[in-house]
Amino acid sequence: QVQLVESGGDLVQPGGSLRLSCAASRITFNIYVMGWYRQAPGKQRELVATITSSRDTNYADSVKGRFTISRDNAKNTVYLQMNSLKPEDTAVYYCNARMRIYDYWGQGTQVTVSS
Repeated sequence: QVQLVESGGDLVQPGGSLRLSCAASRITFNIYVMGWYRQAPGKQRELVATITSSRDTNYADSVKGRFTISRDNAKNTVYLQMNSLKPEDTAVYYCNARMRIYDYWGQGTQVTVSS
């Protein structure tokens, strides 16, 4: 059974930084498009960033210049470095692995940005 396990969520002050990690198991990690999504209370889940097997990246406009997605295929792990965090970044962040018809999700990690 495929597993995606997120970690790194925390309470942080505005302007602070966090790095999220997502460790994948039981998939051929290097061929999957990996992504981070988030869902704030009362809102729909939205794309944050994706990275392809060739390391092409895509970001939501709201996080461009502040967040960086990366992957380590040797460790089957995808990361999301989040800098200059804002209160509106508060959400549950979900890891996603996608390849053709295969689409897997982690259980999420909470990020709260508040003073």
